[in-house]
Amino acid sequence: MEDLIDTLTRGNPTEVKVLLASVALALAVYQLLLIAVGYGKLRPPFLAAAPATRTHRAVGDTIAVLLVVTAAMCVGYFGFEDDASLHMVAAVALLCVLALKVAVIRWWHSMGRFLPALGISVWALLALTWLTSAGDFLELT
Repeated sequence: MEDLIDTLTRGNPTEVKVLLASVALALAVYQLLLIAVGYGKLRPPFLAAAPATRTHRAVGDTIAVLLVVTAAMCVGYFGFEDDASLHMVAAVALLCVLALKVAVIRWWHSMGRFLPALGISVWALLALTWLTSAGDFLELT
């Protein structure tokens, strides 16, 4: 698996992982703005609630794909390192909360009242996961 990831990233798995995670985090910030418009908390004159909500959903699907690819690449190449325990716990929690949010959106509609809390949890866990990995790489911590 390491060889495949090394080939796909042209020998730069850390840089690719940081880039994918950074794009996911930037899109997650965009998500917060979109859903604030969707819930009517922000009212820009150029964007109505319905298109903001649809865009929020589409961007969320993109983020989910980016996170799964990044996680698979991370585990496949780096494995489970002892010195990255906070990163691993945050990443596993992120994927679990994201899966729960998707389940509520797709199947458990009666639990929709928890979507704001789940969304904020996904964002916070993504930020923590990014900070404990990309933040180290970019020397932000």
